[in-house]
Amino acid sequence: MKHIVLYFIFGLLGCVCCLSSAWAADRPLVLKSPGGNLEVEIITEGQLAYALKHKGKILLDKSPIGLVLEDRTLGENVKVRRVNRRSMVKEDIVSPHYRFPGFAVTYNELDLKLRDNYGVVFRAYDEGIAYRFYTSAKSPLVIKDEVVRMNFPQDYETYMAYSTVKPGKDQYVMAFQNIYTKATVKGVNTKNIAFLPVTVDCGEGLKMTLLESDLENYPGMFVKGDGKSCSLQGTFAKYPSEMKSFPPRAMKRVVGRTDYIAKTEGTRNYPWRIWAVTEQDIEMPVNNLVYALASPNRVDDCSWIKTGKVAWDWWNDWGIYNVDFKAGINMETYKYYIDFAADNRIEFVVLDEGWYNPGKGDMLTVVPELDLEELVRYGKSKGVDLILWTVFNVLDDQLEEACKKYSEMGISGFKVDFLDRDDQTAVEMAYRIAEMTAKYKLTLDLHGFYKPTGMNRTYPNIINFEAVFGMEEMKWSKIEKDMMEYDVIMPYIRMMAGPVDYTPGAMRNATKKDFKDIYYNPMSQGTRCHQLAAYIVHDSPLTMLADNPTIYKEEQECTDFIVSIPNKNIEETRVLQGKLGESIVMARKVDSNWYVGGMTDWNQREITLDFGFLSEGTYEVTLFSDGVNANKQAEDYKKETFKVTSASMRKINMVSGGGFAMTIVKK
Repeated sequence: MKHIVLYFIFGLLGCVCCLSSAWAADRPLVLKSPGGNLEVEIITEGQLAYALKHKGKILLDKSPIGLVLEDRTLGENVKVRRVNRRSMVKEDIVSPHYRFPGFAVTYNELDLKLRDNYGVVFRAYDEGIAYRFYTSAKSPLVIKDEVVRMNFPQDYETYMAYSTVKPGKDQYVMAFQNIYTKATVKGVNTKNIAFLPVTVDCGEGLKMTLLESDLENYPGMFVKGDGKSCSLQGTFAKYPSEMKSFPPRAMKRVVGRTDYIAKTEGTRNYPWRIWAVTEQDIEMPVNNLVYALASPNRVDDCSWIKTGKVAWDWWNDWGIYNVDFKAGINMETYKYYIDFAADNRIEFVVLDEGWYNPGKGDMLTVVPELDLEELVRYGKSKGVDLILWTVFNVLDDQLEEACKKYSEMGISGFKVDFLDRDDQTAVEMAYRIAEMTAKYKLTLDLHGFYKPTGMNRTYPNIINFEAVFGMEEMKWSKIEKDMMEYDVIMPYIRMMAGPVDYTPGAMRNATKKDFKDIYYNPMSQGTRCHQLAAYIVHDSPLTMLADNPTIYKEEQECTDFIVSIPNKNIEETRVLQGKLGESIVMARKVDSNWYVGGMTDWNQREITLDFGFLSEGTYEVTLFSDGVNANKQAEDYKKETFKVTSASMRKINMVSGGGFAMTIVKK
C-alpha cells in the first residue's frame, strides 16, 4: 500500500509541474522514453506539431498534425486546457498466437487536452513513439481529412511499397502487396501512394518505421511525397458514396467517393500513429508496438481458437497426379487432400475458390460436385478440419446466417478474400466479420486485406493476414519482380505490423536464370532451402503448404521437415543476425527446442552461426542447407545431423537465392 501511495503522490507532482509550464505556448512540451534515448517535442504555438530526436539526433523536424472538420481544423490556433503526464507505466500483455506468448512494455505518456473538445495523447517507449487524437464532441463528426506531415532534416533513404493501381485510377483500391522500392525522400514515386509500413533509413544503422494501430471506424493511412522537399505526408481514402457488384466473384467495388474520409461519433479515440525506432536491423521484426497499442482482447473465451498448417489447393491449381480420378473441385480430390493432411499431421485443408459459385455471390449454396457435410465428417474422422474461402462482401451480406450454418456444420474458419481497400466502410466490415465469427467460434485468415493494425489482439480469432507479396505472385510475375530481395526486406518491415500469410512451400524451385512464371505449375524463385526457411522466419500462426500433395509425397523428406516446425505455442522469437535487404537469420523456441531459419537475397553468403543462445546441455541439430549444386539446380539440398552445445559455432553457406533451416532438439 505504501508503494501505491508514493506512486500517487509522484503522479500528482508530475501533473502539477506540467500544469505550471503548460501555458507557455512558445515553449515545447517534452516527453522522453523511459531509457531517455527518444525525445518528443510537442509544439503548441499556433499549429499543433511534434518533433523527434534520438540521442540528440534530429529524426523529425517540426511536423504538423491535425484533424480537418467541416468548419474548422483541430490542431490550428491551439489553446491548451490541461496537460497530464504518466511516467514509467508498465503493461503486461498476453498475446496468444503471436511471436511471444506475452510481453511487457513500459512507456511515458503526455495527454494534451485542448480547447474545442479534443486532445492528443503522446507515448514514448524505448522502442518508438506514438500519438493519437481524441474528441469529446456531443454530436457526430465528419472528418474531411487528417493532417499528417513528416518533415525530415535531410534526404533520408526510404523503403516503400506502392499501390499497384495505375496513376489516374483509384489508388486506394488494391491488394496491399507489392515489392519494396528504395528511394530518397525527394526521390519517391510521386504518381503512386505507398501503403504502410514505411521505413526511413536515418543512417548509422538507425531506422524509423511508420505504422498505425487500433484502426477502427476510420480509414487506413497511406503516404505520399512531393518529389521536391524532404517531407512525406499521410493521405486517406475518401468515404465511398456508391458501390457496385462486379463479376466474376460478385465483388462490390467503389465507384464513387464523397469529399470526406470519415463520419463518426463525436466522442472517440482515433488510430495510433507510430514511429518504431530501431538502432539495429535485428530489432525490427520483433518490435511489438502495433500489437501493444491495439485495443485489448474482446473475445472472452479463446480456448477454441486453433492454429497450425494448411494443405492448400489453389496455388497448385488442384494439380495432383498419379491418381485414377480427374482432379478438380470434387469429392475425390478433396478427400485426397484430407488424406494427405492426415498422413502428415497437417491440421487443416482449405477449400479455396469454387466450392460455391463465386459469380452468384451466395456462399450458402454449395456446388453440386461437393457434399460439404460429408467432407467435414471425413476430415474430422482423420483429425483434419476444413477452412472455407469466400469474398468479404459475400460473407458480410450473409454474415450471421453463414456463420451459424458453417459453425454448426463443423467448419473451422474462413479464408476471406478481396477486400482490397481500407476506407472507413471496409474497416467497419472487417470488424463486423471479426465479431460475428468470434461469436460462432470461427477463425479468420484475411486475404486481399490491408496491413495488420493490431486487430489480431482485439480479435484473436484472426490468425493470419495476407498484405504481403507472397508466393501467389510467382504464378504471374516476371523475374524482374525480385522475390529474393523482398524476402529479406519483408520480415524487417511488413512483419513488424503483424503475421504474414506468405503461403510458402514450393517444391519446384528455380535459380534466377531458370525462373519462369507458370500459372498452372508454379515455381519459386530461389532454392528449396530458402522455402524451408520461410516456415521459421515468418510470423505465421496459420501456414500454408502451397504446393500439391503429390509433389510433397515425392519430396517426403522435406515434407516431414516442414511439418516438424511448430507455428504455435511459440515461447520466444529472436533475430540472431541479418541486415535489411540482404539476409536474415531467425530463431524460435518451443518447449526446450529451437528452430532456426536463414535466407539471403540473390547474393551468395556464408554466415557463422553462434549457438550461444542455447541453454546448458547437448542438442541434436537436423540441418537442411543448400546443396553443392544448388547454384545451378535450386532444388538441390543437403541434410545432415550433428550435436552442439551453447559453445558451438558453425559456418553455413547460402547460395544465390538460398537459405537454410534447422531443428535443435535438446537431448
